[in-house]
Amino acid sequence: MAFADIDAVQSALAAEDYVCGRSLATVVFLALKLGRPLFLEGEAGTGKTEIAKVIASALGRRLIRLQCYEGLDAASAVYEWNFAEQMIAIRAAEAAGGADRDALKTELFTEDYLIERPLLQAMRPQPGGAPVLLIDELDRTDAPFEAFLLEALSDFQVTIPELGTVTAPEPPIVILTSNRTREVHDALKRRCLYHWVDYPDFDREIAILQARAPEVASQLSAEIVGFVQKLRTEDLFKKPGVAETIDWAKCLLALDVISLSPATIADTLGAILKYQDDIQKIEGAEAKRILEDAKAEVIPA
Repeated sequence: MAFADIDAVQSALAAEDYVCGRSLATVVFLALKLGRPLFLEGEAGTGKTEIAKVIASALGRRLIRLQCYEGLDAASAVYEWNFAEQMIAIRAAEAAGGADRDALKTELFTEDYLIERPLLQAMRPQPGGAPVLLIDELDRTDAPFEAFLLEALSDFQVTIPELGTVTAPEPPIVILTSNRTREVHDALKRRCLYHWVDYPDFDREIAILQARAPEVASQLSAEIVGFVQKLRTEDLFKKPGVAETIDWAKCLLALDVISLSPATIADTLGAILKYQDDIQKIEGAEAKRILEDAKAEVIPA
């Protein structure tokens, strides 16, 4: 059962501890209403992957994830044959006295020996309705895979030469994400509804942190978010995402930190910055300056 309206989307996602703005809720509602794939682009750590997870949870659907990587091809994304089991079957047939080769070949290429990968799984009927198919970090793949994906998502079907064409009885809910390490082809984007997932503003990030780490005191939450928001304005190789904000808050909670200090930041920078060059740039006097600026805005004089 899809969401009744945009407000219902926001409420359902909030119930899953995902705080989203109206523009994102609108594009999610339209994607579900119109049966269109949803293409989410933005910096790493802004919650793109999490959207697919919470939509699946809110709708009670199965989440099927295709994690993209360099060199991913159509066969790896759709299916492969279980060669080990096929070899065992061949040896067993030989030991039994030389089975008919043509008959054996037919028997070997059946669904009993088929290993289904995410795209084929998403075309199969699922308990509770069509699954949510997450195609994560599409920008890591290459143009040939994009072309294949364009065809697969147009007809919601895939072909297995030995078995024929498998068509989805009900199209899956498709969500594609990209960190924009390269541009995805326009032809694929045109098939989708598009949304840029940006870093949240201060109030929304506070709400996210309160939802994901409610044990953190409100004052410390404000200091954490204020510091991270200031940190994102610095010239860093990799700016911290919302996931890092949550991780850092949980680390500080585990250390019984009540208020941020330069010493505490120096000890825990590895929770929010993942590159040594960034850590070296921020630690010491820079961290103290950013903290003072953040606290001046969080606790105005």
